Amino acid sequence: MNSTENVLEIRDLVKDFPGVRAVNNVSFDIKRNTIHCLVGENGAGKSTLIKMLTGAYSRTSGKILLNGEEYNPHSTRDAKQKGISTLFQELNVVDQLTVEENLTLGMEDTTFGFLRKTDKINRMISVLNSIEPSIKPNQLVSSLSVAKKQIVEIAKAVAAEADIIIMDEPTAAVSEGEIARLFTIIKSLREKNVTVIYISHRLDEIFELGDYVTVMRDGKHIDTKPVAEVKDRSELIKMMIGKTVFEQYTPREGECPDTILQVKHLSNHRLNDISFEVRAGEIAGFYGLVGAGKTELARAIYGADDYEGEIIFKGQRLKAAPEKAIEAGITLVPEERRTQGLFTILTIRSNVPVMNMAKISRAGFITDTLEKNAALEYVNKLKIATNSIEKEAAKLSGGNQQKVVLSKCLFADADLLMLDEPTRGIDVGAKSEIYSLIRQLSKEGKTIIIFSSELPEVMNICDSIYLLYDGSLKSMLRNGCDVNSEQILHVVTGGE
Repeated sequence: MNSTENVLEIRDLVKDFPGVRAVNNVSFDIKRNTIHCLVGENGAGKSTLIKMLTGAYSRTSGKILLNGEEYNPHSTRDAKQKGISTLFQELNVVDQLTVEENLTLGMEDTTFGFLRKTDKINRMISVLNSIEPSIKPNQLVSSLSVAKKQIVEIAKAVAAEADIIIMDEPTAAVSEGEIARLFTIIKSLREKNVTVIYISHRLDEIFELGDYVTVMRDGKHIDTKPVAEVKDRSELIKMMIGKTVFEQYTPREGECPDTILQVKHLSNHRLNDISFEVRAGEIAGFYGLVGAGKTELARAIYGADDYEGEIIFKGQRLKAAPEKAIEAGITLVPEERRTQGLFTILTIRSNVPVMNMAKISRAGFITDTLEKNAALEYVNKLKIATNSIEKEAAKLSGGNQQKVVLSKCLFADADLLMLDEPTRGIDVGAKSEIYSLIRQLSKEGKTIIIFSSELPEVMNICDSIYLLYDGSLKSMLRNGCDVNSEQILHVVTGGE
């Protein structure tokens, strides 16, 4: 084992993507055998930094020292061989196999096609046994809870002699009762000479687990300090948001008297007894961090996910099916626009009318002129930057792709537009165009619900802001009067 105090030293690390610097000159050290927490709002650069540490991304510039030696992984496999393992939110276990088969997956030893019980397998089982004796090697992984599946992954990393285990939101899907057990195991890793890099939006976990905390904001390193020297949650929150300058929210003219949408006691696998009302013509925003339930709420209202409870739209009870939602006048711009919102191999002209083909058809046949006019109308109305409506959607920039998805929804004659992360992956100029567009649609009488994990976004354009945490609706604020960004972050990171 290397005797230097730091297991990892990050120096002037930079990662550029086209048009955006995701990690901007970041430098800090991680001490050996500690739990080092990494916090920051969505988009702060945490995931990009981790992807460079694990070999998933190459860096633009800067250097990383691992155990005092220059470290430059070419792949995640390479990183693993050099002692850096990652537990992602999407668990890397195979449900159909036993615990033992999962532990040895990819490192099997065979003789004449039969698996051999080698020292490697015995070591893995004894590590698992020392960490969590209740998990039996012959159990099917599908019979384990999420927390126990994570423990299997931790045991695999420890047995493979990982120096560093990176944990990305490990408690996002774990029940309260099992979090304590998981924490005990994470704390015990220090005795096994393992350093943990722990990423979480739940600030209370940082104080319970962490030895050190690093705060990132807008791709930059803000500070690294011992957790014992951080006074409280509000000090962390201040570091996370800094002096955030919001585009000023402009209060809407006139009231929206009529309720258009009522959601009553909505519950499902992720949502917990959610009730609220949205008025016609307003822009409502649902804000929460990763795992808060925003996307699941949008999908439930749209009828893409099952739920208990009832949804009333324009006085009628809504049936849970997307085609019924579209018929009623509700459309959804999904978070994953490339895979769920667009036919990327089709042209702009073919994408615009797909949610309302009757409008461009006569006697069951598509009318060429109507299709062309529809596309031209929306290219002009939404200022889609293209030299032709015959351009494939895949060849447009992110902002223009998002405008094509919006065109589809508007062409469907929707009264309620739901936008899930409407400006994710879009450059600053296109963002402000999309905000203007949303405000304009609201003026024209459309009702808009935005589901976002970007605080400036909801504070900038939403008339009412709903705060989600862990599948529950915690609070509702009217913009312009009782909105305080520190208070909002306190609520969405689990504060009472």
